[in-house]
Amino acid sequence: MALIGSTLQPFKATAFKEGKFVDVTDADVKGKWAVFFFYPADFTFVCPTELEDLADIYPTLQGMGVEVYSVSTDTHFCHKAWHDTSPAIGKINYYMLGDQNHDLSNQFGVLRPGVGLADRGTFVLDPEGVIQLVEITPEGVGRNASELLRKIKAAQYWQSHPGEVCPAKWEEGEKTLAPSLDLVGKI
Repeated sequence: MALIGSTLQPFKATAFKEGKFVDVTDADVKGKWAVFFFYPADFTFVCPTELEDLADIYPTLQGMGVEVYSVSTDTHFCHKAWHDTSPAIGKINYYMLGDQNHDLSNQFGVLRPGVGLADRGTFVLDPEGVIQLVEITPEGVGRNASELLRKIKAAQYWQSHPGEVCPAKWEEGEKTLAPSLDLVGKI
C-alpha cells in the first residue's frame, strides 16, 4: 500500500459544511494543501474526540492554506444530524464528506473489507493533489491534531526549502538538516 507520492483521483461527494450541503470534487481540492481525515462512523465514541480536536486547530490550518475534509461512509444527512445534536461535532466548520458509495475509502485504501466502514486514516495532500503524509491507526486508537499540525508544518517547510529535511520532533523555527556526505555517520 504505497500511497505516498500518489495523486488524488477524480471523485465527487456531497458534504455537510456550515449548515449547507455542498458538492466537492477533486478539482475543488487541488490548488491548496488538504487533509483527508477518515473515521469509522458518526455517533460513535473515539470519533467525536478526534473530530473536535481537529476542529480546534482548523482556524490555524486555514491560515496555513490547508483545507480539511473529514470522511466516513455515512451520508451527508447523517453528518448534519450528528452536527446538530453533538456539542463536540457542533464545533466543526470544515467539510464533512459522505462516502456511502465507498469511492474515497477505496481510493485511499482505508475501507475495511466486509465491514463497510473506514479505518482511521489521515492523508495530507500538497496543492498538486499528491499525497505527502499518511497515518493509519486501528479503530481503538485516536489521533492527535497537534501532531498532525506539526507534520503539516514540516511537510510545507520541506517542500518550500529544497535541500533541507526536518529531523524527528522538528518544530517550526528549529534547525533543519541539509543531507550531505559530511553528515553520514555523524548524527
